[in-house]
Amino acid sequence: MSASEIDRTLRRLAHEIITRNEGVEDLVLIGIRRRGVPLAERLARKIEEIQGTPTAVGELDITYHRDDRSREHGKPVVQAAPLPFPIQDKGIILVDDVLYTGRTARAALDALVDQGRPRRVQLCVLIDRGHRELPIQANYVGRAVPTTEDQFIEVRLREVDDEDRVLVVEP
Repeated sequence: MSASEIDRTLRRLAHEIITRNEGVEDLVLIGIRRRGVPLAERLARKIEEIQGTPTAVGELDITYHRDDRSREHGKPVVQAAPLPFPIQDKGIILVDDVLYTGRTARAALDALVDQGRPRRVQLCVLIDRGHRELPIQANYVGRAVPTTEDQFIEVRLREVDDEDRVLVVEP
C-alpha cells in the first residue's frame, strides 16, 4: 500500500466506524503501542473532519499482558501507564496495524479490563493477514492480505518510520 492508499483506507474506516456506531458519542479510540497509536490518531482526525466532533485517543501498552513477555530476573519488564481518561461505560475502538495470531488483541483486552469496564470493545486493524491462533476477529479491516506463514507484513508510518507504506516481506 502506498501513502495515498493508506490515507483512503483510513478515511473509509472512519466512515465505517461512524456509521456502525451511529455517531461518535461516548466513543474513544485506543491505539495499541507502537503503530496502533498513530493510526488511532489519524482515524480520530478523519472522524473529526467528517463529524465535526473530536474523539478522544489513548495509548495502550500491552507489555505486561503478553503471553510471550520478556522477563528479567523473574519480573516482567513493563512500562505501563494508565489511559488519560476513564473507559467505564465507553465504546472503545482498539486500533492496531496488523492482525495476525490474535494474541496482541487478547493482551489488549486484558489491559483494558485492568483499567475499567467498557460498554463495548471493537477492533480496527489496517491489515488482516490471517493465521489466527485465537478466536479473534476485527470489526473493521482496512485490507485483508493473505500471507504464508513465513511472510510478514511491514507497516511503515511517517510518525515512526518517516514514510507511509505497507509491504509483504518474503523471508
